[in-house]
Parts: sequence; structure tokens; C-alpha cells
Amino acid sequence: MTETYTSTNLYTELAAIVRESGLLRRRYAWYACSFALAVAAFVATWLVVARLGNSWLQLLPAAALGVLMTQFGFLGHDAAHRQVFRSGRRNDWAARICAGVFAGLSLEWWKGKHNRHHAAPNQVGRDPDIAPGVIAMTPGLIEHRKGVSGWLSRRQGWLFFPLLTLEGLNLHAASVRPLLSRTAARGQRWESGLVVVRLTAYVAVLLVVLPPGKAAAFVAVQSAVFGLCLGSSFAPNHKGMPIVPAGMRIDFLRRQVLMSRNVRGGRLVDIALGGLNYQIEHHLFPSMPRPSLRRARPLIRDYCLRHDVSYAEVGLLASYGIVIDYLNHVGLRARDPFDCPIVAEYRR
Repeated sequence: MTETYTSTNLYTELAAIVRESGLLRRRYAWYACSFALAVAAFVATWLVVARLGNSWLQLLPAAALGVLMTQFGFLGHDAAHRQVFRSGRRNDWAARICAGVFAGLSLEWWKGKHNRHHAAPNQVGRDPDIAPGVIAMTPGLIEHRKGVSGWLSRRQGWLFFPLLTLEGLNLHAASVRPLLSRTAARGQRWESGLVVVRLTAYVAVLLVVLPPGKAAAFVAVQSAVFGLCLGSSFAPNHKGMPIVPAGMRIDFLRRQVLMSRNVRGGRLVDIALGGLNYQIEHHLFPSMPRPSLRRARPLIRDYCLRHDVSYAEVGLLASYGIVIDYLNHVGLRARDPFDCPIVAEYRR
């Protein structure tokens, strides 16, 4: 049996306030500067690689490349959400260039998964980000894991960030997998082919500059930094927030706010997390340009507090502490899977 909570006018009113504030206007100059700086840094990094030649110092530009690929991933994410251009086609091409050419990721594969997450964050059976996997995101999954798998799962919080160093390789593999699938759409195959060409050219260039051993070390460091930076930007956003049972229905505003967490910090945190530290604002207005999210935060926070909607916000280190604690205990203690006090009130 499902329960329905109707407060649709809350979001309608907030959306009108945000539109009138001008926060949804395109920020072309900001994105043009961001892309130009990222490309310049990318080119400069490869010039350093060519200059250093056969040296173990190459691990330094390898790490820098991992950071830069993360920034291109963020720009691709923004374009995929229609945050950059008014034109959907221009956004799609910008996302393909940023994600496919510079970061080695498939837009079509990621977009389908990410759109399902935005539609139902932290809801069992709907959000692919909490589906069963190496990491158990919901209570009860660990109970069925035995032996080494069970031992690792019970310590998954401490292992989470080390495992993120493999996330870059996992995303590359997922991006090229449609080439092996008979059911993949033409667009997915085309993008996967682009990613294969990009990754092949990357390895070929390294083998021209470095012997195989150092080239492998370069790839390992770059992939580890890329996976860690990208995963660390997504980790604080929803993990440890309430889990929504499969049959529950909630109005849009509460669905997006109560299941999301903001991360406090200055401009450096904004850059490191690609604006995803304003997760509540991003989930409420996915097409809002990234530089506007910071300005929208106090407006949306005050609106939520006025209407008794809990607004979660913590510091960066505190957010990672919450993630580790939640993952370590998700299968070890009995807890209501949907224990947010505000939502509990609406269940009565």
C-alpha cells in the first residue's frame, strides 16, 4: 500500500521566485572562460609530459591530468543538464566533447543512468545509485553476503575511498560496453567508438614518450586520481540521507530536498566538487547554471526553513565522515530505512 503527500504548490511557488530572481539565466561568459582554462591546462599538461620524457617525474602530470579530466567531467555534466546553452543540441555536443574527448566517458550511457537518479533520489528500485553492487547502499543487502564478500561489506565504509581509485577504470569500461551489446542504440555505439578512439590515442601517445612500465604507472596514477576526485564529488550528496521505500510517493520539493545534502565551503570546494556541493539547489533546478547555485542557496534554504522542510548542510570533512559511518553500519544495525523526522511526520 502506498501513501501520497500532496504539496505541489510549494515547488510551484519556489520555481516562480527563482525565475523572477534571474538565477536561471544562461552564464555564457562563465562557461566560456571555464572551458578555455580547462583546455589550456590540458594542453599545458601534455606539453610538460613531452618535455619530461623518460622520467618518473611523469607521475606528477599524470595526477594533474586526473584532476583536469574530473573538471571536464563536471563541464560535461553541466551541459548534459542543459546548464550551459539554451539549445539542447548545443548542450549535447558540448557534453560529448567534454566527456568523450577529454574525459573518456560516454554521454548517452551516463545520461540514462543519471536521469533515473534525479527522478527518484535514494528510492529503492528506482535510483540506480543505490542498486546492489560492490558497495551495499541499503540496509539488508549485507545480510546475504558471506565469506570474503561479507567481511569486505561490513567494512565497506573504510574501503569506500580506496575503492574509488578504481572508479575511473570502471567508468571507461562502462562507456565502451555498448560496443559489445546488440541492443545498444546507434548513438550509444557512436559515442562508445569515440571513447575507444580517445583512450587508444591516449595510450599510444604515452608509449611514444615512455617505456611500457612507466606508461602503465602513468595510466594507473591518472586513473586513480580521476576516480577518487570524481567519486569524492558525488559521495557526500545522498549517502547517509533517508532511503525511500519502493512504494512511497512524495511531492517533488520534499523528494529532492530531504534526500540531498549540501556541503559548505568556499570557492575551492566549489571547484573541487564541480558545484555538486549545492546538491539541493541542483536537484530542484537541474538546468540552473553552476555559478548561480551559490547565489540560489540562501534563497532556497530560507524558503525550506519557512515551510518546515529540513535542509541538510555540513562541512566537507563532516560529510565524508557521515558517508564512512553510514556505509560501515548500513547492514549492522536495525534502523528505519526512511528515518528523516520531517518525512516521518508526513507518514502519519
